[in-house]
Amino acid sequence: MLKGKFKSKLFSDEKTFRPSKQYKKNTKGSELYHLKVQTAGGKWSTRETVRLPKGEDLNDWLACNTIDFYNQVNVIYGSLSEVCTDEDCPLMTAGDHFQYYWADGTSVVKPLKCSAPEYVGHLMTWVRDQLDDEDVFVTDADDDYPSDFKKIVKTIFRKLFRVYAHIYHSHYGYVEDEDEDKHLNAHFKHFLFFVQEFELIDAKELLPLDDVIRKLSKHK
Repeated sequence: MLKGKFKSKLFSDEKTFRPSKQYKKNTKGSELYHLKVQTAGGKWSTRETVRLPKGEDLNDWLACNTIDFYNQVNVIYGSLSEVCTDEDCPLMTAGDHFQYYWADGTSVVKPLKCSAPEYVGHLMTWVRDQLDDEDVFVTDADDDYPSDFKKIVKTIFRKLFRVYAHIYHSHYGYVEDEDEDKHLNAHFKHFLFFVQEFELIDAKELLPLDDVIRKLSKHK
């Protein structure tokens, strides 16, 4: 995870919902991770920080950032887990018009109605399984990514977006009360710009946060 990104009283690197994913040393992922840190210079929510660095492989860049955004969402949701409970959030929703059912296409084929914590639990476990599969997220420079790698990445980002959608609709008031809305907005803006840069989520999937997206997109 990018060090120093969670300098707030609410969002803490120590409040991960699931264990964070570490980059293996001396791999392309770890090299790009450090390049990303150097390029950003502490300014994460700009379009420049998400662009593919000159001379780098697109799949390597997608893989590196998928791990980082998994870690970020992991911390953000983990920091709110005390207010997002089975009792308070019995359904995984994003406002009154969007409800999400869990399915991964393999172990859970029939969409499963579940609480928000249960949904996020299934999601983070599923994403972590993808990240740990070295046939998918390769770590050896001599290995090739699968032909459908971008499709896998798009599925991960589409599902991670749903965590943000739930947080904004169900817990943004709490985040504002804690005076942490700027931190949340900055992290989502970083996520959003990366998604837009590489066309990772269809427009219809972004509708639950349409107002938020239009507002944040005004600030480049």
